[in-house]
Amino acid sequence: MKKTFLILTAFLTVLVAGGQEISGTWNGVLEVQGIQLPLVIHITEDDEGYKGTMDSPDQGATGIEITSLSYENSNLTFEVAPMAIAYTGDLNKDGNIEGTFTQMGQSLPLNFSRDPVAKKKLLRPQEPKAPYPYYSEEVAIPNPGDGLTLSGTLTLPSESGTFPVVVLISGSGAQNRDEEVFGHKPFLVLSDHLTRQGIGVLRYDDRGTGKSTGDHSTATSQDLATDVTSAVAFLKSRTDIDTKKIGLIGHSEGGLIGPMVAAKSDDIAFMVLLAGPGISGYDILMLQSELIRKASGVSGEALKKEMDLTRGALDLVRTVEDPAELKLGLQQYFIQAFENDPEQVPEGMSADAIIATQADALSSPWMQYFMRYDPGPALEQVKCPVLALNGEKDLQVPSQVNLEAIEKHLNAGGNSDVTVRELSGLNHLFQNSATGSPSEYAALEETFASSALKEISDWILIHVK
Repeated sequence: MKKTFLILTAFLTVLVAGGQEISGTWNGVLEVQGIQLPLVIHITEDDEGYKGTMDSPDQGATGIEITSLSYENSNLTFEVAPMAIAYTGDLNKDGNIEGTFTQMGQSLPLNFSRDPVAKKKLLRPQEPKAPYPYYSEEVAIPNPGDGLTLSGTLTLPSESGTFPVVVLISGSGAQNRDEEVFGHKPFLVLSDHLTRQGIGVLRYDDRGTGKSTGDHSTATSQDLATDVTSAVAFLKSRTDIDTKKIGLIGHSEGGLIGPMVAAKSDDIAFMVLLAGPGISGYDILMLQSELIRKASGVSGEALKKEMDLTRGALDLVRTVEDPAELKLGLQQYFIQAFENDPEQVPEGMSADAIIATQADALSSPWMQYFMRYDPGPALEQVKCPVLALNGEKDLQVPSQVNLEAIEKHLNAGGNSDVTVRELSGLNHLFQNSATGSPSEYAALEETFASSALKEISDWILIHVK
């Protein structure tokens, strides 16, 4: 699954070196897999010493606090245990901080200066620019059952008429309406393409994200399915929508949520699954972990040890139901594992930081639900036409095993209109890719392969005629 995230950092330092006071605001840009993440540091001094906070404007995060900090002979070191982050840097004679940021064993250069630092402009040639040759409307979608409102964009071929429409369902993690990730906006590109082909599109910020209310951190896939149901109900209330031609397009986790909705609703006329799961979350994560490690160059005994560590943790998540008991069990599991084999601790990090991060992430409501969920029963209840697409080089939701499972379950339920296709050379984001590794996502200029866009629109147009 697409459970990918950008690195956050925070550090605290108020120092005087070479006669230079460094209290105040510092600016830097952390570059992660081709994505540039601006960081703004605010440093203050009080009676107890030096303190500071960090803002990550692009992620809407402010006031991030560190857990430990030391400074000696112009050298700054700090650690943010909840995010498994470490930093070391030096205040140089030019008044800048030059250093190295480390998270989960990955080290990256990170420097700070007094002056604002501009991000490099990413080349995204497919990203459409206004004005658009179609109608676009900002909409509010109520979910009365959960007491929240989703903010979204509805695009229609024109302001007058009645049109078929699809609801876009994003992948895992808190996504905005464009499913923005690694500098790409896949749902904006997909929405623009479909609307130009005569198909309306409703896309929205996930709950607790962008302009939508609610709390994403406590939501499971089942909770997010109610947001999709609310979006369908919203479309049915409008006079410019052909209510007999409302479809769903789900990417990654969205391809798991879509069948949950379609299985229980007669309002869904068709469905497209983009890198959707056909097997359990446990099996997905085990396959994903192995494939991505191999693509990163891990092999032999090192790969076996890492996979054994992952398997043991995921076995706990799958079997221990009480969240508090699970979190404690995970902490004890990693403590014992790292005592037995200290080399399993990523370089530059403390065992405590890794244990805190992993225990929190793996005991979350989303992870517990996802690990135990089997998409098979819901797929067997889906009666509407289904198009399932996967990229051949997808390392997050491996293509062959998931497409085979999706087709098997749909057929077992008696669905007679099923199209399953593996798209050559494409990765999890449906980009043309050399290896499929997530490390390529940001570096590629292509956001969504034109061949995949055409597969989707051609199939939908046939099914809405």
